[in-house]
Amino acid sequence: MNATDIKSPADIRNLGIDQLSQLATRLREILLEKLAAHGGHCGPNLGFVEPAIALHYVFDTPKDKIVFDVSHQTYVHKMLTGRIEAFADPAHYDDVTGFTNPAESEYDLFEIGHTSTSVSLATGLAKARDLTGGTENVVAVIGDGSLSGGEALEGLDYAAELGTNFIVVINDNQMSIAENHGGIYENLALLRSTNGAAECNIFKAMGFDYIYVPYGNDLESLIDAFRRVKGSTRPVVVHIDTMKGMGFAPAERDKEHFHFTGPFNISDGSSEAPQMQTYVDVFAAHMLKAMQQDRRIVTLTAGTPGAIGFGPAERARAGSQFVDVGIAEEQAVAMSAGLAKAGCSPVFGVCSTFLQRAYDQLSQDVSINRQPATFVTFYGGVYGMNDVTHLGFFDVPMISNIPGILFLEATCRGEYIAMLDWAIRQTDTPVVVRTPSGAIVEREGDFDVDYATAPYELVEAGSGPVAIIAAGDFLPLAQQAAEILRTNGVEAAVYNPRKVCCLDTATLDTLAARKLIITLEDNSIDGGFGQKVAAYMSGKGPEVRVLGLPKAFPDRYNRAQFMAENKLTPQQIANIAMQA
Repeated sequence: MNATDIKSPADIRNLGIDQLSQLATRLREILLEKLAAHGGHCGPNLGFVEPAIALHYVFDTPKDKIVFDVSHQTYVHKMLTGRIEAFADPAHYDDVTGFTNPAESEYDLFEIGHTSTSVSLATGLAKARDLTGGTENVVAVIGDGSLSGGEALEGLDYAAELGTNFIVVINDNQMSIAENHGGIYENLALLRSTNGAAECNIFKAMGFDYIYVPYGNDLESLIDAFRRVKGSTRPVVVHIDTMKGMGFAPAERDKEHFHFTGPFNISDGSSEAPQMQTYVDVFAAHMLKAMQQDRRIVTLTAGTPGAIGFGPAERARAGSQFVDVGIAEEQAVAMSAGLAKAGCSPVFGVCSTFLQRAYDQLSQDVSINRQPATFVTFYGGVYGMNDVTHLGFFDVPMISNIPGILFLEATCRGEYIAMLDWAIRQTDTPVVVRTPSGAIVEREGDFDVDYATAPYELVEAGSGPVAIIAAGDFLPLAQQAAEILRTNGVEAAVYNPRKVCCLDTATLDTLAARKLIITLEDNSIDGGFGQKVAAYMSGKGPEVRVLGLPKAFPDRYNRAQFMAENKLTPQQIANIAMQA
């Protein structure tokens, strides 16, 4: 059949194995063409073509429920469930998201972009089915990399106790984003090497029945295994051995690079995108130098080394001073507290959106115990990732309101390096340093300061009625707005707050004679530093206008449009000031 004629899984269920194999080949071709032109999660999807086909071939979806972990392996699932035009027609490439999305299809049960959640979500579906007398199969798909996450282990621990139909498909491609880390992977390797026959079997030990599929990209083997567990009356694990990046030689060779990629040449996998230095590069280079000079400095990641600039070469140079705990942010934060307690200087680099998983450890293990660990967040704010599941809008409100944690925001390269050095040197308090997400900014300033006590930095003096306090990536907006105001005869002062967890009340008191204070922050304004300024200045004279990002979940927003909608262009900021 013509792949582009597929409207639902029902269209493939009468095909023979040869026809299904031809379909897999064609879907992989379509997938690769889009990935090369558009970018996206390459390796996870190329390696899950045959499992996606087999799942929809055997199970009666959407009556039977399939929950995909992370859901970055669901492109073929989307092709089979009425959305193939979004992959086959370049004019429609942006019609669908990169993750499951219930707004797109009844086959997508949850909007999922974070890891280790599928088993737990599916246990709720299974329990509800049993309580209401349903008979559908419930299938949780989870990759081996996601098994290092605490929620995955919690979900498996409970799921085995259900005692009813519950199917877990372990997609084992021997990779997380980079290599796997953790003891569980020794058992997966043992199971693979013994064709699933090893007596030591973590899944059986937890109470699951178990089936091993050694050729997880072989349709016939997959269909046979899924038919065997369909209608199961007990929790069962189907462990499939797949190849990440299958069918595209560059992705098979360099699995880490092709986990997620921008557009590339389909002939050889190369990219023509210009290689510009970013703050990620600044961080990695600076930490490598710092670790070389001091054995007590340890850089940590939770399964995302590339996101903080530590590719294979950088990891090799760092040696034992670089720690990847797997996809386990709670472990990384608590381990950082332990390292600090023992006299080391831990620096945990983490994507803003993923640090949300470790709120309790930040509060309990780190802050209450006053451990001087350093946490460096990446891809925060409007210039970070813009998928709804990966927004970096909430790190400032989340962390800056935990007592005892100092939250710093850098505005330029020099200040960023100074903040990192100061955070590592000091031994009094836990520190979060937010990595700028925009283009690298160079500016002069006195950055070698004690950031625990440093006042707001006066970046531009102005004796007029307006003062603008702008944090991090938004300082250039304040400077551009001030320039517009000067051309209109209004002198505005511009301040860099440096820290957004507490107030410089002495500087704020000097602004009491102004008519207007504008705060600019690259995060959700609810719970942010601007509201703290407004509360402190209440009744003291100036009006305070708090500008920043909304407490909302926008998805794949256009940055320029989004900024304008939230009055965050230089001209809009200047207009507000001129109305004072």
